[in-house]
Amino acid sequence: MSNQNDMSDYTAESPAREAWRMFRRNIPALVGVFILAVIILLTLYGQFFYTGDAFDIVWAPHERPGVTPGFPLGTDYLGRDLVAGLLTGGGATLAVGATAAMITMIIGITFGALAGFYGGWVDNLLMRITEFFQVLPALLFAMVLVTLFSPSLFTIAMAIGVVSWPQTARLTRAEFLKIKELEYVTAARAIGAKNKRIIWKIILPNAMPPLIVSATLTIGVAILFEAGLSFLGLGDPNVMSWGLMIGANREYILDAWWPVTFPGLAIFFTVFAVSLIGDGLNDAFNPKLRER
Repeated sequence: MSNQNDMSDYTAESPAREAWRMFRRNIPALVGVFILAVIILLTLYGQFFYTGDAFDIVWAPHERPGVTPGFPLGTDYLGRDLVAGLLTGGGATLAVGATAAMITMIIGITFGALAGFYGGWVDNLLMRITEFFQVLPALLFAMVLVTLFSPSLFTIAMAIGVVSWPQTARLTRAEFLKIKELEYVTAARAIGAKNKRIIWKIILPNAMPPLIVSATLTIGVAILFEAGLSFLGLGDPNVMSWGLMIGANREYILDAWWPVTFPGLAIFFTVFAVSLIGDGLNDAFNPKLRER
């Protein structure tokens, strides 16, 4: 009798609860959550404990780490405090990553959902547009967009989102092609549900698990993109970011490694944490792994 009760409890578990149970058992994913949480907390609240403006010239240029107690990570080529730069720049870098991922998902899901649901000429037209953006050199196209609209955090995020959505569109299209033939979608059509409701209220929620994983990984790609654009001198000069710190100090890397290394490590650990979380979500939402 007790075995029957246990079986009924298991079968009644919702997919979300089952995915959360799988995610909690994934040690690397939890490590990624911890690293990312520490980085976010430092960027949000670190300036309350370590005061200072990231753009202020506070000491001699290229002061080595650990030499002056007031500047534990040293200074950059202008004499700006690197700790203040890391704490301030983290917020801008994470904001660009999150905004670019949101833009990517909005464009990609819209194109993929309409193409996969309607098929026919709609699918052909939207997929040709997707292929056009997919064959463009992503970094070069982003550089052109940022240059045309002047460098700012929003234009950088917009440029990254515009060049990154084709993969999301293809993933969404594949999910819609698979789900729209299932019985509950057919039943919704039979009772007179409108196409708009079927697309956004019925199919899309069931297609979200792989899209959530894609959005998570897109954040890491966007952070690297922002660093690359800033390294090439296309970052927002009025807002401190990790990419801007690397780009501003790149000419002096042979004489002073620390102004480039520390923001580079910050980017590395952030992208590494996001990748671990993305892999954990992928495993948690994978039905084949949940059956083990």
